[in-house]
Amino acid sequence: MSIAVLGSGAWGTALATMLAADSEDVVLWGRDEDVVAGINDGRQNPTYLGDINLSENLSATTNLKEACQAKTLLCVTPAQTFAMVAEEIKPYLRDDVSVVLCAKGIDRGSGKLLHHRAAEIFGPDAVAALSGPSFASDVARGLPTAVSLAAAHMEKAGQLAVLLSRPRFRIYATDDLVGVEIGGALKNVLALAVGIARGLQLGASAEAALIARGFAELSRVAIAQGARHQTLVGLSGLGDLVLTCSSPQSRNFSYGMALAAGEDLAGRPLAEGVHSAEMALQIANQSEIDVPIIGAVVDVLAGELKPAEAVTRLLERPLKGEV
Repeated sequence: MSIAVLGSGAWGTALATMLAADSEDVVLWGRDEDVVAGINDGRQNPTYLGDINLSENLSATTNLKEACQAKTLLCVTPAQTFAMVAEEIKPYLRDDVSVVLCAKGIDRGSGKLLHHRAAEIFGPDAVAALSGPSFASDVARGLPTAVSLAAAHMEKAGQLAVLLSRPRFRIYATDDLVGVEIGGALKNVLALAVGIARGLQLGASAEAALIARGFAELSRVAIAQGARHQTLVGLSGLGDLVLTCSSPQSRNFSYGMALAAGEDLAGRPLAEGVHSAEMALQIANQSEIDVPIIGAVVDVLAGELKPAEAVTRLLERPLKGEV
């Protein structure tokens, strides 16, 4: 077994079935015995991916030690449980393992990007990150998708890109881990803002303005942390931001819509931007970077500001040059 995917939710299952379509050496690990049985026996994951048929080559297991024998591990567990899972799997890993982070968020416990936490646990040379504009259902159906894969060294990023690319899943390699991860984390926060605008029926012009000005905030924060501009205008930055801010398929976008409509938010699918928003604001404040959209999202989530009031606050800001 050369590849294992940890996490049997929508994104983990989608990646696993896409990879398994051209290989019999892919296993998917999950804790839920019913989900695992459904994948092995029925070739579907109705809990997370509806009636999409999965690859016949895909094998699922609840045995974590077995899955961790793979040379390449795609870790698709939520960002806020990553550190716990990482400590759990560490004793089982091969010495030459590559751990590819596929969740998008900021660790609330430490305030660190996931690849920084992963490097502390596995060592920096073992860690890579996969991110970009990709809905799980599109990938699971085999629709064309392109993403970025980052590692500390370009040679390793290129090797993993070759290993994990498929005919309809194209991977571009980079050594800008910071840019790839910040793009993936902050676009979720901004998608909440655009979802709120959609829920308030503010129109397409307002949504476009939020995406553009939100990207400016994302870029300022990322570059202050060492990211490269070329990464931010690529797939894992602008590309992912546009996708996440344009469709209710995005959990963060739909969460923002529900928030604006005053709906009951209990039991909704995980929206990672809810967990990352406050940490994103803290990172910006530490670098003395003005991020009014992210700040408004934090205040709305905290109940300190109503969605409509957040819009008014943004519009009443002093006029200034765009650049």
